[in-house]
Amino acid sequence: MALEWLTLVAAIWLQSINGTNSNFPAYSSELKRILSTSQLNLNNLASANDAGKLFGWISGLAAAHLPLWLVLLIGSLLGLIGYGVQFLFLTGQAPSLSYWHIFLLTALAGNGICWINTVCYLITIRNFPLDRQIAVGLSTSYIGLSAKIYTDIVDVVAASNSPSDRAKAFLLLNSALPLLVCLVVAPLARDAVVGRSKRLSRGFFAMFAISMVTGVFAVVTSLKTVVAGAVPSYVILGGMVVILFLPLIVPAGEKITETVRRRCLIAVHDDGGGVTVVEKDVESIVEGAGVVDEMGPLMMVRRVEFWLYFFVYLFGATLGLVFVNNLAQIAESRGCSGTSSLVSLSAAFSFFGRLLPSYADYFFPRSKRLVSRGGAIGVMMGPMCGAFFLLLNGEDASLYVGTGIIGICTGAITSISVSTTAELFGTKNFGVNHNILVSNIPIGSFLFGDFAALLYSKARTHYSSLCMGQNCYHTTFILWGSLCCLGTFLAFILHLQTNKLCSRKITTQSVV
Repeated sequence: MALEWLTLVAAIWLQSINGTNSNFPAYSSELKRILSTSQLNLNNLASANDAGKLFGWISGLAAAHLPLWLVLLIGSLLGLIGYGVQFLFLTGQAPSLSYWHIFLLTALAGNGICWINTVCYLITIRNFPLDRQIAVGLSTSYIGLSAKIYTDIVDVVAASNSPSDRAKAFLLLNSALPLLVCLVVAPLARDAVVGRSKRLSRGFFAMFAISMVTGVFAVVTSLKTVVAGAVPSYVILGGMVVILFLPLIVPAGEKITETVRRRCLIAVHDDGGGVTVVEKDVESIVEGAGVVDEMGPLMMVRRVEFWLYFFVYLFGATLGLVFVNNLAQIAESRGCSGTSSLVSLSAAFSFFGRLLPSYADYFFPRSKRLVSRGGAIGVMMGPMCGAFFLLLNGEDASLYVGTGIIGICTGAITSISVSTTAELFGTKNFGVNHNILVSNIPIGSFLFGDFAALLYSKARTHYSSLCMGQNCYHTTFILWGSLCCLGTFLAFILHLQTNKLCSRKITTQSVV
């Protein structure tokens, strides 16, 4: 049992450092200056972070045939190359690179993220079959903290506050930190499930308490530039490191409990007592077993549910990610100086958003839920629609509130989607299937991001490369809000379709 919890802690640590693409807004303006490129080309660089997801299915195939620790190391090495060469370029230790070299390197690093994500998803799904959504939500929530963690480190290690030094620090961390963490946790990247007949409520309750402390700490310290009495950067970083080690309390507690239980069983046996242990087949009691159809990729893409799901995600989580990619330029155009705070705030609220589905599954099991996974996604997309229209207001407060809402909703949808893929199409081919679904992220990133960049360029004056004013993203926010409303409607249709299919399968099984 303790080993299972250790694999969850490993997934948490991996996700904490795997959101390297979310750091792009923190150094995108410096890249724009160094490359002397346009806003459209800069947006395409942001999209390149997601372009690697087009080939994310390769990591799913690899995970089906290679040890998970090897898949993990391959992903970290791809990131080392992608970000490492860019770091050497910025420091003048590598030959001059063209825009397209940077684009391809960024896409390569983005693909490395998929490999690490695939391992995290698989070890949580396989090792916690009775608590799949809870385990997945807990682990993936920490990817929402990546931007916050990297920003805290840069605030301490950057030699100065200059954009150039900070950009170099971000790229160095992006390349080296994932590899170091992957090397540490690689021995835990494996199946550790044992037969269980009950849920792990006690351990998850402790994990929830730890995650709440982590989230509150992240939000409060993200606002250090807009509240009085700012805390020194090294104190914030030290606090974050300590908090990231707190999940080890759960496997340590389970280990102690196992030892005590084993000694008690030995004592009972020595006294002549009989102990009967009944182990149930895990697969037979997995939530939803017998209802889920195991599908391969070819069968999946022929289903109408897949395409509904695809466009719901495109107009929901993908739109939220595009907003985050453009956050630095949005803040700059509105004259808001707290770009780093906005990036950290978005990451912190995304953390809470990714936790929401886990809390829902913990306190309201499947038997008590009235809304399907697709319906839950639709519920989270509603506030996103309002947030995009709220951004039409030019006040800084609207930007902070809108960023927080979009962050929490995007995080929740991303977390729900993992279990939705498993429930709709099965877990056997999950690694490939889910990576095919999230291929809509680079597609949406290019389409929505390029449209926003074109409108940005059209709104700027001919004498400046920058666009200043509320009109820079006014039409963009209207379009994004409208698409999000369309996605909410499609999520409602997916909810009805999912309920219809589940009812049909249960009826068929009852007849049989």
